[in-house]
Amino acid sequence: MAEKFKASKGTADILPDAMAGHRLVVETARAIWERAGYGTIETPIFEDTGLFQRGVGDSTDIVRKEMFTFEDQGGRSLTLRPEGTAPVCRAFVEHGMSRLPQPVKLGYAGSFFRHEKPQAGRYRQFHQIGVEAIGTESPLADFEVIALLDELVSELGIPGVTLRIGSLGSLDARRSYLEVLKGYLRERSGELSEDVRERIEINPLRAFDSDHEGTAVVMEGAPRLIDHLDGADREHFDEVQALLRAGGIEFELDTTLVRGLDYYTRTIFSFVCDRLGAQSEIGGGGRYDGLISQLGGPETPAVGWAAGVERILLALDPETETPSPDVFIAWADEGDRERAVVLVRELRLKGLSAGIDIAGRNLKGQLKQADRTGARWTLILNTDGSGELKRMETGEQQTIDPGDLAGLDLN
Repeated sequence: MAEKFKASKGTADILPDAMAGHRLVVETARAIWERAGYGTIETPIFEDTGLFQRGVGDSTDIVRKEMFTFEDQGGRSLTLRPEGTAPVCRAFVEHGMSRLPQPVKLGYAGSFFRHEKPQAGRYRQFHQIGVEAIGTESPLADFEVIALLDELVSELGIPGVTLRIGSLGSLDARRSYLEVLKGYLRERSGELSEDVRERIEINPLRAFDSDHEGTAVVMEGAPRLIDHLDGADREHFDEVQALLRAGGIEFELDTTLVRGLDYYTRTIFSFVCDRLGAQSEIGGGGRYDGLISQLGGPETPAVGWAAGVERILLALDPETETPSPDVFIAWADEGDRERAVVLVRELRLKGLSAGIDIAGRNLKGQLKQADRTGARWTLILNTDGSGELKRMETGEQQTIDPGDLAGLDLN
């Protein structure tokens, strides 16, 4: 017996009965960002490894543990993209988009890859949607991108979602706070997890994310970054909050909120869903004013977010099904098979969803197949050139000229 294969551990096939929900999320997000003036961008699935080492940060779990990195035939180190912002910013720099009217507003959707422990809503190959507003430091941009994700939550009807916001301050302002935090963690290092102890000097903020019991107790009393914001950072954050209130977007202030990527500055935010348990975030992001310059571009402020399609679908738990045709074409006489083929193609070219049996069934079998597909109408071709059009829901039937079918109201 031939060897059977299955999807790699941590990846998941998207079967037809689940694809409808997946497509719904992506298409709804794209419609939202396009009506806000965001163009769609697509970046390569793999990039130079240095892009993520420099942009995401050597101290992050992504770079330290989770990237799928390989060497190509030319000896170059390449990495399957683990996140979307760094590639978009690389494209911004490479294509001279700083010369365009600012801000440049971009949206994307695609596959991403991280080598992490698979669990519900977390796969090694996963799908994200995201937006980036590049070229403005105005709090209005922070508000707009948050509002876009809020609109997505609302339009999809995702239940139990809370917006949490915080601020990391500017890079300069954060340095003094980090020294205070490092001192606090060093004094309590014996109570921290090994992973947090190892990162005290390189990324102490990650201690706020730890699920280690002893670390969590220590962090309850840790100094908060929000108390160390300078005047400009404080003013920016206050304006973002005022705009959210004015826009009717409810939020909670979270002084322990951090992000898993090094490039974030000032505003950060997270949309969490109480239906998802430990992996509760469906999307989040923030401002990253220094990333473009780190990648060789000019000093360029920016803000954006990413959301996980699988996480959203878990929160929605939608009833999905394969697409049903508007009309199914059937025939009793084999001589009418060619007529059916011509007719179904004409209908599809005119924008109608039309199906036929391709398994060689008799008329009775074709009608059963029409019912299985969920077709709303079935047209049975008669040998005299006419057709019997049947509404499947009611059984109502009428004789028509098959050539008139495309012009009928099939709702």
